[in-house]
Amino acid sequence: MIDLDRVTVTYDGAARPSLHDVSLHVPEGELCLVIGPTGTGKTTLLRTVNGLVPHSTGGTLRGRVTVGGRDTRTHPPRDMADLVGVVGQDPLAGMVTDVVEEELAYGMESLALPADVMRRRVEETLDLLGLVHLRHRPVRTLSGGERQRVAIGSVLTVGPRVLVLDEPTSALDPPAAEEVLAALHRLVHDLGITVLLAEHRLERVVQFADRVVLLRGDGGPPVVGDPATVLAQAPVAPPVVELGRVARWSPLPLTVRDARRSAGPLRERLTGHQPRRRGVDRDGTPIAEVRDLVVRYGPTVALRGVDLALHRGEVVALMGRNGAGKSSLLAALTGSVSPAAGDVRVAGQDPSALSGAALIAEVGLVPQQPADLLYAPTVAEECAAADADADVPDGTCRQLLERLVPGLDDDHHPRDLSEGQRLALVLAIVLTAAPALLLLDEPTRGLDLGAKVRLVEVLEELAAEGHAIVLASHDVELVAEVATRTVVIADGEVVADGPTAEVVVGSPAFAPQVSKVLAPEPWLTVTEVAEALAVLP
Repeated sequence: MIDLDRVTVTYDGAARPSLHDVSLHVPEGELCLVIGPTGTGKTTLLRTVNGLVPHSTGGTLRGRVTVGGRDTRTHPPRDMADLVGVVGQDPLAGMVTDVVEEELAYGMESLALPADVMRRRVEETLDLLGLVHLRHRPVRTLSGGERQRVAIGSVLTVGPRVLVLDEPTSALDPPAAEEVLAALHRLVHDLGITVLLAEHRLERVVQFADRVVLLRGDGGPPVVGDPATVLAQAPVAPPVVELGRVARWSPLPLTVRDARRSAGPLRERLTGHQPRRRGVDRDGTPIAEVRDLVVRYGPTVALRGVDLALHRGEVVALMGRNGAGKSSLLAALTGSVSPAAGDVRVAGQDPSALSGAALIAEVGLVPQQPADLLYAPTVAEECAAADADADVPDGTCRQLLERLVPGLDDDHHPRDLSEGQRLALVLAIVLTAAPALLLLDEPTRGLDLGAKVRLVEVLEELAAEGHAIVLASHDVELVAEVATRTVVIADGEVVADGPTAEVVVGSPAFAPQVSKVLAPEPWLTVTEVAEALAVLP
C-alpha cells in the first residue's frame, strides 16, 4: 500500500537532509509505528505519504513515494485526499469550521459526498471516538485532547484507505488514548485500513503495531522489523522493555501482561525493600495558594471550589481526564483567567495585578501550544531575547536548550522546528528566568524519551533549589519519575491529593507500567528498581 524507494528529503537552506535514503514497504491493513529521537525526520516521513513533502513544504525529494499505486511526484495532496487522511501534531491548525459536527462533515463536503452518506458517517464517527456529547460544541472551547479526537474523526469520515497520524495520543488522557488506539486497531483489523503513525509514548502504542520503523538520525538507513526485534536495539523503548533489560528477561516483554508473567522472581527479590524518594517540607508558607476557586467560561464551570497550596521544592502533577480543568487552574495561577469566585495568591499577591517583569520573576508558564510564545525569526534570537528579558548572562538560554535538545541549529526559524524541538525551545526560554513558580502544560508532548530524561533532571535541580513546579500532564511515566505529589481533578473538582506513590498506584488509569508489573509493591519507575537491584545481593 505504501512504498518508499530510496527517499531523501532536503529542505531549502538545510545543511543536511531530514531523511536520507529511506526505503520502506507497508502492506495493506497494517499498523506501522515510526519511532526515533526528536528531529530525526519522523514528521517529514509522514508528510511524504500524501505529497505534502515537497509540494507544500518546498525542498527537494529524491527517490519515489507511491501510495495505492499513485506516485506523489505526479499527484499533489489534493489528488491524494480521498486515499490518504492526515492528522498533524497540532490538531487546531488543521481545523476550518467552528463547531465539532461541522468539522467532521467538512472533508466529505469538499469531496461532494451525498448528504445521507455524510450524516451516517458523522454519526458513526461520533460514536467511535466518544464525541457524541461534544457534537454541538464550538471547537475553540474544547480541551487539547478533545480537539485531537475531533481532528482524527474529521479524517475518518472521509473514508481513506490510509491514515497518517503524527503523535495522535500526545494530548489525550490514558483512557481516551486507549479508546483512540482501540478504534485504530479495529479499523486496521476489520476494515483493512493501513495506518502509519509516529509516537513518542511507546508504552501506549507498541502493543498495537505490526511493524516498527526506527529513524536513528545518524544518516544511516532506518531499522525496520517487528516490534520485539526493533525495540531490542532501539535507544528509545517503553518502561516494560527497559525493566526487562534491567531484570535480564529474555525475550523482552512488550506489554504489561508479558512482563507480569516474568516478574515473579523480581518481586521476590524486591520484597521488604522500599524505593528511595525525595521528601518535601510542606510546613512553611506556601509560594502559591488557591482558595475555594471557581472558574467559568460563560455557562460552563471549569473549576469549582478548588483549594490548593504549593510549597517550595515541590513538584506537583495535575492529572485528570481531558477537559477536567487542569489548564484552567494553571491559567488562574498566572492571572490570565479571572476567578468567578475564590482567591488566587502567588508570593502573597494577586498574579493578575503583577507587572510583566514582576510576573516573569514569580510565575513561568509553558502552554499547551508552545508556539504561542515564539516570535523571533531564528532560534538564536529567541534565546538572546530570553536572556535579555530575564537579565541573565548571554548564552544561558542556549545552554538550557542544548541540554534538552543537543545540536539544534541557531539559524533555524522556530516555526520550521518539529513539535518536540519547538517545545524544548519554549521550555528553555521559560526556564531561563528561573521563576519561583514554574507551570508546565503537557511539557513532554513531542519530546522523545532522551529529552524527557534531561527535562526530569532540570526539573529536579530547580526543585532542589527551592522552586515550586506544577505540571499538568497525561504522561503517567513522567509523573511517576519526577512528581513528589499528585493532584487528580475530575469535573472541575479535586478528587485526590497526596504523595504520588499513594495516588497513582491504586489507579488503573494513571498507574505507570512498572507499578502495574510489580503490584502490589509500591515501585513506580525503572530507575527505582535498578537502584535497588544494584545494592541487593
